[in-house]
Formats: sequence, C-alpha cells, structure tokens
Amino acid sequence: MSEAESETKPKPKSGWLNVAVDYGPLLVFLGVYRWFAPEEAEPIAELAAVIKGTMAFMVAAVIALAVSKWRLGKVSPMLWFSTALIVGFGALTIFFGDPTFVQLKPTIIYSVFGVALLIGVWRGRAFLQILLEAAFEGLTKEGWLKLSRNWGIFFLALAALNEILRAQMSFEGWLWAKLWVFLPVSFLFTFSQIPMLLKHGLSLEGVDEETHNPPPTT
Repeated sequence: MSEAESETKPKPKSGWLNVAVDYGPLLVFLGVYRWFAPEEAEPIAELAAVIKGTMAFMVAAVIALAVSKWRLGKVSPMLWFSTALIVGFGALTIFFGDPTFVQLKPTIIYSVFGVALLIGVWRGRAFLQILLEAAFEGLTKEGWLKLSRNWGIFFLALAALNEILRAQMSFEGWLWAKLWVFLPVSFLFTFSQIPMLLKHGLSLEGVDEETHNPPPTT
C-alpha cells in the first residue's frame, strides 16, 4: 500500500466498542460474582464468589485487550495499564483471599493518570492526546491542555469517590456503583467538555470522536 493510500485510508470507527472493552470485564465480574454469591451472609461462600468473579475478571480483561487490538488496531496506554493492574491485583486477591486489592485498582489508576495529566499540563504538555492516541481535528494546543487539565482533576475526583464508596458500601454495592455511578458520571463529564472544545477549534467530527471515545474510567 502506498503512502498516499495509507494517509487517505479511514481510521476504524470504534463507536461503542470502546465502552464494551472498558466495561465488559466489569460486567463479567459482576455477573459471575452474583451467580455464585450466597443468598445469606456466609463469609466463606462470599469469599469464594469474589475469587471466582476475580478470575473471570482477569480473563475478560485480557480478552478485551485482545479485542481492542483486533478490532480497533490499537491498545491505548491506559488499557495496557488497567489490564496489568487487573491481572496483578486479581492475583493478589486470589492469593490472599482479600477483595480489597480489586477495589484499590480503580483508585490507583485514577490517581496515577490524574497526577500524570496535571503534571503534563504544568509542563505545557497535553498527555491526554497520547492516552487517546488520536488528535481531534482542529483542536488547538490550548484546547488539549485545558482538556488534559479537566480530565486530570476529574480522575482525582473519581479516585476520591472510589475510596468513599469502598469504605461506605458492601462489595456488591461497590460493584453496582462502578456501573451505575461511574459510567454515567463519566459520560456526563465528557459531554460537558464539548462547548469548551468547540471554542478551541474542535470540528464536528472531533465531537463525535470525543463523545463515543472518552478516556476509560474502569
């Protein structure tokens, strides 16, 4: 294929596939956990359900990474990092029999990327552009910096929220919150950024990319 053909070849549309890749493993975890969870409080049976769910979570995360590479032709740095933590902390959960390790994974991801984005902004670099692996057409450097700053702050807020929910809710309640709290909040935040991005040169095509492919928050 010639260079001209490669430049004009359209990028594969990810659409909601990114959402499935990001949240599919969590749904698998929740489904397997609910299937094996005891109806009454039984610590041993509860722990067994957590371990089985964790094992399914680890397998689903690796499959999601492979699907991302196969269907989208890429694996974002954040997905690599998230999958590594899922496998690593999942192994610790199984080894020690303590679900705390799985619950800490989101806090670590949010904190690391939140701090990294804010440090990048402080140094005049928009690291979010690297994380998304796609520059929105027409978006200025100032727009990228503002978007990176806003997502950095949002990630830190999610880290704090995860710790609050982890401390206040049961394990199952925390799992449901990942689906019914974090996912809607993330999309609402993504939509809230569009007016700012349009002021900084984002095209309508870029709006579609932004709304369908926000940075993952699992």
